[in-house]
Amino acid sequence: MISALTTNVSQFFREAQHFDMLCDALLPTFRERIRTGQRIRIWSAGCSNGQEPYSVAMHLLSLEPSLADADFRILATDIDPNVIAFAQQGKYAPAQLKGVPKSHLHGFTMAHPDDGGDRVMSERLKTVVSFRELNLFDDWPMQFPFDAIFCRNVVIYFDQPTQERLWPRFSTRIRPGGLLFLGHSERIAEPGAHGFRSCGPTAYTKTAPSHFNSR
Repeated sequence: MISALTTNVSQFFREAQHFDMLCDALLPTFRERIRTGQRIRIWSAGCSNGQEPYSVAMHLLSLEPSLADADFRILATDIDPNVIAFAQQGKYAPAQLKGVPKSHLHGFTMAHPDDGGDRVMSERLKTVVSFRELNLFDDWPMQFPFDAIFCRNVVIYFDQPTQERLWPRFSTRIRPGGLLFLGHSERIAEPGAHGFRSCGPTAYTKTAPSHFNSR
């Protein structure tokens, strides 16, 4: 029933400016964390078929390959168990790979042996991306803060009161200075009320203290 009722539309490197903003804002911090052995965590909330978290992983690893050997993970969650199973396989048809730069296709994917043009995400990507089934309105089991949360083109399907329930929950899960990315048609009406500051198109910086240990 969940699979029938949910909308799963995604593509690689959708709203590409967000990936550049993530790296411009946080890569210097990530490099320092790599040096000191600290945790780096990103959450793709409503990950659909997996294109978003794999895009984040490709973009970051292409700019900082040492992340692959660091304490770096991307949590990718969705309410639909079918799309989680699809994303875990990491196998995509040529039409689904539109938007992936050729350098990334060669560096982060492999041809599938069925010879149908499908490609599979490399083990290097699969190692840093973990897929889990999660309803955004259930309890969240994660016990650590995130450096960035992508929740794009998800809340557009919720009414305003439901959206307002999510903003403070996201706020408590992001480190100060961390980022929240929404879809191109989504906005936080009063970001300051939830500890955020707008820092670009549908992007917000966390300004308030986190409820979690900063490590």
